Amino acid sequence: MLIHIGSDHGGFEMKKVLIAYLSDSGYEVIDMGADKLDVNDDYVEYATRVSKEVSRDPSAGKGILLCRSGVGVNVVANKFKNIRASLCFSPDHAMASKKDDDANILCLPSDYIDQEMAKKIVSVWLATKFSGEERYIRRLKKIDELENKITNYYE
Repeated sequence: MLIHIGSDHGGFEMKKVLIAYLSDSGYEVIDMGADKLDVNDDYVEYATRVSKEVSRDPSAGKGILLCRSGVGVNVVANKFKNIRASLCFSPDHAMASKKDDDANILCLPSDYIDQEMAKKIVSVWLATKFSGEERYIRRLKKIDELENKITNYYE
């Protein structure tokens, strides 16, 4: 599976750890930046890069985004069509985001979890499959309809 990953300075060190972990686990990982630690960079740029890639073909891969709180990258990612980004603080939360909501971008809060917890969350998130239950399919369809309605409204 292809994983696009990105972070600003707040998640930079954790991102490096996750890239190594994912690569060692057999995933193809594309680092979408930041390429160097710059305390003046902004998460919007990196969240946009990852979200554009996942949005183009959500079946081709997943995304992982990091910033200090995880909120900023989550907000940016969810602006893109076909994206269901989820901010997760625990493995159980990560499992629910995939099983129930078929999240395709995982957002992590580097200030609130350590590197070992980040690995656990990522591992569970990637291993969990969408349940396909009727109620979840119905809800996702409603989200898609809303997304299309909003997109068309502004065109």
